[in-house]
Amino acid sequence: MKNSKKTNRKLLMTASMVTSLIYIGWRIFFTIPVGYGIISTIAGIALVVSEAIGVLEAFSHYKNMSTDKFKEMPEVSPDLYPEVDVLISTHSEVPELLYKTVNGCIHMKYPDLNKVHIYICDDKNRPEMKQLAMDMGVGYFGMAENKFAKAGNLNNALSKTNSPLVATFDADMIPTSNFLLETVPYFFLPKMIKNEDGSWRLRTAGEMDENYKIGFIQTPQSFYNADLFQYNLFAERNVPNEQDYFFREINVGRNSTNSPIYAGSNTVISREALEDAGGIRTDTVTEDFATGIDIQAKGYTCYAIPKVLAHGLAPNSFKSLITQRQRWGRGCIQTLRNTKFLFGKLPLKAKMSYLVSFLYWWTFLRRFVYILSPILFTVFGIIVVDCSLWELALIWLPSYLIYNRSLMILSGNIRSQKWSNIVDTIIFPYMIIPIFAETFGFKLNKFAVTSKERVVSKNAGITYAIPHILLSAVSMVGLWKCIANMIAYRSYGSIILIYWLIVNLYFLFMAIVFMTGRVNYRSEERFYAKVDVEIATPTNKFAGVTSDISERGLAVLLERPEFIPYDTDVDLAVNYLDYHADVSARVFHVGQSESGWKYSFKITHMTEENKRTYFQIVFDREHTLPKFIHSGFVKDVAEIVNGRMKHSHVSNRKLPRVPLNKVIAAQDGRQIRVINYNYEYILLSGVFGGEALTLSCGSDIVIYCIPLSCKPIENATLCRIENWREAAENPKLREFLVG
Repeated sequence: MKNSKKTNRKLLMTASMVTSLIYIGWRIFFTIPVGYGIISTIAGIALVVSEAIGVLEAFSHYKNMSTDKFKEMPEVSPDLYPEVDVLISTHSEVPELLYKTVNGCIHMKYPDLNKVHIYICDDKNRPEMKQLAMDMGVGYFGMAENKFAKAGNLNNALSKTNSPLVATFDADMIPTSNFLLETVPYFFLPKMIKNEDGSWRLRTAGEMDENYKIGFIQTPQSFYNADLFQYNLFAERNVPNEQDYFFREINVGRNSTNSPIYAGSNTVISREALEDAGGIRTDTVTEDFATGIDIQAKGYTCYAIPKVLAHGLAPNSFKSLITQRQRWGRGCIQTLRNTKFLFGKLPLKAKMSYLVSFLYWWTFLRRFVYILSPILFTVFGIIVVDCSLWELALIWLPSYLIYNRSLMILSGNIRSQKWSNIVDTIIFPYMIIPIFAETFGFKLNKFAVTSKERVVSKNAGITYAIPHILLSAVSMVGLWKCIANMIAYRSYGSIILIYWLIVNLYFLFMAIVFMTGRVNYRSEERFYAKVDVEIATPTNKFAGVTSDISERGLAVLLERPEFIPYDTDVDLAVNYLDYHADVSARVFHVGQSESGWKYSFKITHMTEENKRTYFQIVFDREHTLPKFIHSGFVKDVAEIVNGRMKHSHVSNRKLPRVPLNKVIAAQDGRQIRVINYNYEYILLSGVFGGEALTLSCGSDIVIYCIPLSCKPIENATLCRIENWREAAENPKLREFLVG
């Protein structure tokens, strides 16, 4: 079955490459409108070059994905694990952010923890960071003046440490506890070999290859908050993080050409490789990308692995997102130009892989070409493609359909062509000029740190959408003219243009919706995870499981509507794996769901020891956002419409409202039906005016009710219970409520 699936996949990839080559060959030799003037010729060439580069990228991905992506991790004897320096770089981030990262590093497992040396590397020499390091028992390297940004910061730390392996983390990237155990063993690949029985042993002298040395192991950069594309388009339940496809598929596929990209964080690097490469590169704004190339050029083998072992914060404002992408794009081009990678010591396969990296940053100009091309013809009458409808149907359509299907399979169902186009359409107006400038020598020298501050207002702005609005308006004009032309002249060749314009309008619509922004009301991110919790009130204990958990609170599901006082703290014992944390918390909301009664708690106090353990319970896991795509044109629009129409409703209910529909006896002998009960109030069927009522809720439970002065609704009266606390703490009340 597995071989059959692999064969089918190979056939699909082959079909995609063949049909794409046929299509591009046809486009180059038969469809460029050379006879329609200089403008048509330029526009036609721009479109065919854009398509050809897209096919080249696809071929590169096909080839990388069709080979073995990564090696099996060796089983290493505990005594062989080497010493590791863990470097956490910080620039302007707040101590609260660093606390979580340092805490994650402290809790990393290792055969001998004395071999793990953790350092905060602060390039601003801030007293609060030095104090944080002291409080948490880790090392500190401060710099008064740092001319080389993150590269200078890390090089300073490297000059003061000496472990053979170095793990690097950005300030917000929190490692899971098994980070080192899942990365360090790869450095033993040159020294170990797997026996036929599946066991591992050290290689003999004759089996050693002196040229086989591991440079670095790169793990995915994963994020536990929804990125802007997920959040603003209400896709956080249906679409993976925008970076997942690169780190879990593309970068892993680059192992086949020994060109995985060093991303600067969540990485373990050989000190020997760093020293051979001359340290962290300082002549570029993407020091990590450049350093990775330097290490590979020195003959070291590097691997990217798909397993998520750390996660951090994605940019949560459009301005910081664009700043980040411009730095990445300009840094990539700057590095490849400075390195002269085509003439350097990299193997040919690696050079081709990095050439594709260079071409990727021209995706945004290509996206503009794809949007502009049908506009030029339908609005301005400029011929861009010289062909007939039948030629498109026979040559373009098969290539288009097979390519999209193969991309879905290649991406492991992480990314679709549609979603790639949405992302590219959103950011292309702000990438074209910086990429042009860097390509032609206008160098970006200033290193810009991606902001991790919480944005509580709308995270984008409609002014950013002006290019998209203008292109949408012109596309609408083109669509109207195209439809009118087809109706008037029965020009069925316009069908392709109509489809092209509609698809472009969809992408532009999504971009405009994105730019309208969305307010994030949460002060911290939630993980939707099941964690055992025991709740201890002054009179009772209840066992439950979380529905979600965050660093400042958690929501616990209980089977029954229990009384938990909201005006005083209760004790929560939180247990997950081998972690146990005791915290004090207070109920701030109670509601009912299909899974049970949901009690939301805000943490009010925890000791330092419990805080560190509790943070591990929260963060020592993969993010709980989607890992695979579940998206479609209609579904995407429906999610946006539903999200926009849904109004946030803040409920202050702090006790469960239990539907009862029971008949109970009053002191005067009357039988009164109880509609619902929430400890403090009771809703009774009937109208009782202002008379006080004494009701019996079973043996030994008597409640005294005062009808509220408000007008009864639908023949029911809401009463306040005078002795509600006494009744609520009576253990027999549970039988009354659930019996």
